[in-house]
Amino acid sequence: MSKYNLRADAAQVIIAVIDKGQSMAQALPKAQSHYSDGRDKGLLAEICYGVMRQLPQLDTQVRRRLQQPLNGKKRIIHGLLLAGLYQLKHTRVAPHAVVAESVNACRTLRAPGMTGLVNGVLRQLDRDLAELKAEQFDADSVQFLHPGWLLKRLQAAYPEQWQQIAQANNAPPPLWLRNNRSQQSREQAVQALSEAGVSARAVEDGDAILLETPCDVTQLPGFDQGALSVQDLSAQQSAHLLPVAPGDRVLDVCAAPGGKTCHLLEHQPLMAEMVAIDLDPKRLARVQQNLDRIGLTATLKAGDASQPEQWWDGQPFDRILLDAPCSATGVIRRNPDAKWLRRDEDIAQLAQVQTEILRAIWPLLKPGGTLLYATCSILPEENCEQIKAFLQETPDAMLSPIHQQDVTTRPGWQRLPEENGGDGFYYARLNKAAQ
Repeated sequence: MSKYNLRADAAQVIIAVIDKGQSMAQALPKAQSHYSDGRDKGLLAEICYGVMRQLPQLDTQVRRRLQQPLNGKKRIIHGLLLAGLYQLKHTRVAPHAVVAESVNACRTLRAPGMTGLVNGVLRQLDRDLAELKAEQFDADSVQFLHPGWLLKRLQAAYPEQWQQIAQANNAPPPLWLRNNRSQQSREQAVQALSEAGVSARAVEDGDAILLETPCDVTQLPGFDQGALSVQDLSAQQSAHLLPVAPGDRVLDVCAAPGGKTCHLLEHQPLMAEMVAIDLDPKRLARVQQNLDRIGLTATLKAGDASQPEQWWDGQPFDRILLDAPCSATGVIRRNPDAKWLRRDEDIAQLAQVQTEILRAIWPLLKPGGTLLYATCSILPEENCEQIKAFLQETPDAMLSPIHQQDVTTRPGWQRLPEENGGDGFYYARLNKAAQ
C-alpha cells in the first residue's frame, strides 16, 4: 500500500501556493513524483489546477460550512476541503470516493482528529451540490474568479470585453501544436495525426494545429523527430511577424523555453546565426533540449538582458526578438496560480524592467534592422504604453505597422485570450533608421 495519498498531496500543493507563495511549477512536480501511473499524475494536476481556477467560489462555499476557520496546523485541512469540493462540482469522480479518499487523507496528513469534520462537511456539500453549482455571487472577484485589482485593470482597459476575457482565463486551455514546415506541410501533419486516430485541424494561416482533445504529445507521430512542437497559436505569430532573411544574424532575448527560437530557425534555416539568451541557466537547458529534439543549432548564452555588456560579442544583429518578462496576464488559463501570486504593485515594477531591457537591447540592432517586442500580457502598461514611450524617447526607432490600426498613438497588436483560440499576447514591430 502506498504511503502517499493523492488528495493529501493535492491539499499540500494548494496550501503551498495560496499560503506560501510557491508556484504550481514548483509545488506540483514534486507531488506528482510520488506516483508512477500517468492517470494519478493527471488527476492530481486536474485537482490542483482546477482549485486555482475556481478558488474564490470554492473558498466561499467551504467557509460557509465551517463553524470556525481552519487556521494554523489545521490550515492543510482547508486545502483538503477545497480539493474535495472541486472534485464534487467539476469532475466525474464518484462522491463517495471523494469523501472516502479525503477522510483517508486526514490520516496521511497526521490529522486523524479531523476525519469527522472532513466527512461531515463534504457530505453536506454533496447534498447541496445543485444549489452550489447554480449559485451566483455578488462580488465580481468571486463571480469572475479573479482578484479585485486585476479585474479593475481589465475593466479599465477593456470596458466592453473584460467579462469575456475573465471567462477565457477561467477555461481550460486548448492544446496547440506547431508544425515544422521544414519537415512537412501542415496538411501532411494533420493527415498523419488523423491516421494515428488524433482529431486535429489547421487554424489561421501559418503552422498552427489545434488538437480537438488534449493528449500525451510525446506519443504523437513525428514529435520525437521535431516534426511537431507544443506552442500556443498566439505565441506562433512571432516567426511570421519578424522577417528573417538568409544570412541574417538573429538575437532571441529572454528565450526560454525556446519555442520562438526554434520556430524562427524552422522558418529560416539559412540565417547566419541564432543567439538565444536567458537569465536562468536551468531554463536555458530547456532551450537546448528543444533544439536537440528538432535538430537545430543556436548559440546559447546565460545573461542579464538589461546588461548586454556582460555577454554581447559586439557584433550587431539584423533581427531581434525581445520576449520581455511580463505579468503573464494573457496566459492565466495555463497558469491559474498567477492570479493569486501576482500583486497589483508588480505591474509597475515589470514595466520598469521592460523599459530597461528595451533601452539596453536597442543598441545591439543594426541600422535598418527590425526588433519585435512581445509579451504574454494584456495590460496596456506593459504593451502599447511601453512602446509608445519608447518611440517618443528613441529618435532612430520607427514603428513598422502590423495592421491598419497599428499607429504611434496606440502602437502594436494586442491579441486577447479566447476560449477556443489563442492566448493573450502583444506584439510591436520596430525598425531602426538606416544610417
